[in-house]
Amino acid sequence: MENFRIKGTYGEDMACKFLRDNGYTIIRRNYYIKGGEADIIALDNDTLCFIEVKMRLNAKFGTSFSQITKTKIKRLIHVARYFLYTNRQFENYNVRFDVVGIDGDNIELIKNAFDAY
Repeated sequence: MENFRIKGTYGEDMACKFLRDNGYTIIRRNYYIKGGEADIIALDNDTLCFIEVKMRLNAKFGTSFSQITKTKIKRLIHVARYFLYTNRQFENYNVRFDVVGIDGDNIELIKNAFDAY
């Protein structure tokens, strides 16, 4: 279990650096509520982004993006609704769901990712 946590933190650290380098402002990391979690919540200009981070060290079992399931999408939407309900200062922002996929040394960002699923 500990190895997964270390790998997850490492991937999220890489994702945060990548997002900052691309103009995002990180608001929260590992935002947990009953029934779900947002790995990263960030601002991209006037858009509040709920960001899922997926990491694969190699493609033996598929790419990082292949790990996004309908259940994961539903949980992240639930988390976003709760966050917006409890953080009214963001109620007038546009909302978007992004995914950062890390496959080995390759980092890719899909904005508005759930439209692709």
